[in-house]
Amino acid sequence: MKLGLHYWNYSTPADPAAIAPTLAETARVAEQAGVSSFTVMDHYFQMDAMAAADEPMLEGYTTLGYLAGRTERMTLGLLVTGVMYRYPGLLAKIVSTLDVLSGGRARLGIGASWYEREQRGLGVPVVPVAERFERLEETLRICRQMWSEDNGPFEGKHYQLAETLCVPAPLSRPYPPIMIGGGGERKTLLLAARYADACNVFGTAPADVAHKLNVLRGHCEAEGRSYDAIEKTVLVTRPALLDVDAFVADVAEYAKLGVTEVQTMPEGHPVEFVHQLAERVVPRLADI
Repeated sequence: MKLGLHYWNYSTPADPAAIAPTLAETARVAEQAGVSSFTVMDHYFQMDAMAAADEPMLEGYTTLGYLAGRTERMTLGLLVTGVMYRYPGLLAKIVSTLDVLSGGRARLGIGASWYEREQRGLGVPVVPVAERFERLEETLRICRQMWSEDNGPFEGKHYQLAETLCVPAPLSRPYPPIMIGGGGERKTLLLAARYADACNVFGTAPADVAHKLNVLRGHCEAEGRSYDAIEKTVLVTRPALLDVDAFVADVAEYAKLGVTEVQTMPEGHPVEFVHQLAERVVPRLADI
């Protein structure tokens, strides 16, 4: 079982000058411990369901570029890119840049976006949910075309590109893996079946994940896509260190469902968290 670290909070330590060195040291210790992926959020305000909206938040792809220069092996990505925040052609170029500068370690995590407070606050267009999913599908198609040998135009309902030129091409082959995040059964998991190399669902409980994966399997059958071709990943909501035995037991159940990567979120000081993670959790996951 692979383990990912999802870095969601920049509030500890409180001094903004400490954000960069803390982030770098957390990533260094995590990579040294064998953590396989490092993700950050694509938000501009902190999620007000988790903490105060005015707590520190960094732009995601800038943060990943910084981490690309501080790490050597971990996969880097957003969990997940909000589709409304960047024009698709520019997004494909941003991810390509990250992939080239990281030596082929980028992953495009993407979803339909939802946090209207930050969108309204910063002037990002807020569109109906159905349109967000239309834009998500067009974005997926554009990224795949940008990362192919087809440099021609793209004509969609929402996006029109005269040229899909992307040089240098990503180092990852055939392109940076596309991970679609979310558990929406009618739209999100359908798009995962249609376009994704990996899916990511919330790990609230093994039974919930089993249900979501069964829905994904049904969509794959309807789309004529191999269910096994899609990597299954889970963001585990149970704190990893609060009850290590329970966390490991949940991960073992996810493994039985075909999940190959789980992500956990730091609690408290992130550097101290990853040291504890390395000592108490990582060795036990090696046996799953």
